[in-house]
Amino acid sequence: MEQTTIQTLGDELYAALKACTTVAPLTARHPEMSIEDAYHVQQRLMARRLEAGERIIGKKIGVTSKVVMDMLGVHQPDFGYLTSAMVFNEGESISLDSMIQPKAEGEIAFILKRDLMGPGLSNADVLAATEGVMACFEIVDSRIENWKIKIQDTIADNASCGVMVLGDRMVSPRDVDLTTCGMVLERNGEIVGTGAGAAAMGSPVNAVVWLANTLGRLGIPLKAGEVILSGSLAAMIPVVRGDHFRVSIGGIGGCSVKFI
Repeated sequence: MEQTTIQTLGDELYAALKACTTVAPLTARHPEMSIEDAYHVQQRLMARRLEAGERIIGKKIGVTSKVVMDMLGVHQPDFGYLTSAMVFNEGESISLDSMIQPKAEGEIAFILKRDLMGPGLSNADVLAATEGVMACFEIVDSRIENWKIKIQDTIADNASCGVMVLGDRMVSPRDVDLTTCGMVLERNGEIVGTGAGAAAMGSPVNAVVWLANTLGRLGIPLKAGEVILSGSLAAMIPVVRGDHFRVSIGGIGGCSVKFI
C-alpha cells in the first residue's frame, strides 16, 4: 500500500476519533490492505495522537479468544497502544458523549516493574518482570461504522482502543492462578458475562509473552511502569448511558465504572 494512502487513512481515523464519528470500513475501500499495512496506518494514527500531547503508558493485546479470532477469520492476536488520555480511575464516570460505539470488556492488567524485550521470552520472564496484576475494564470503541471490522480494520484503528479503568487493588502474579481465576461481569447488578484467565490465549501470561516477543521482533520494548492489558475474558458488552458495570476476578479484586 502506498505511503500516501497509509497517511491519509491514519489521518482519517484521527479525525474520526476527535469528532466522535465513524468511517466506512477501510478493508471495503482497500481490499488489498495487509496486516502489515494496517500496522503502518496505526503508527500514523498514534503519531497524530502523540503530536497532540498524549503519551504512551502501555500496550494492549486484542483478539485473544478463539471466538473473536473465528469472527475475524484470523488465528493471531493484535496489539495497540494505551495513552495518557485513555485512563479513568476506579468508580469514575465516563461520558458517553466522548465515545462512539463503546463496549465493555473485563480483563487482567499487568503492571511492569522492569523492561521486557523479546523475542525469546518465556512465561517466567514475564512473571519476573511484573510488579502486580489488577482487575480492569477496557472500554473498546471503534471508529469503523457499525463495528464492521476485519482484522486489518481493528489494527489500523489502534486495536479498537477506547479507554481503560484500573481496579481497586494490585496483587502479585505469584499469589493467584492466572489461568483458573474466575471473572464475573455485572451490568446494573445483573451478571452479563463470566470467564476465566484461560480465555486469553490459555493464560493472560501467554498473551503478554506473545506481545513482548512480537514487539521485540520490531525493536519495541515493554517498559517498566507500563500497563499491559492482556485481553478480554468474556464477550464484549455494549454500553448505554446510565449503565454501571463491575468486574470481579477471583484472587485479584474488582473494578467498577459508570457511564453518563
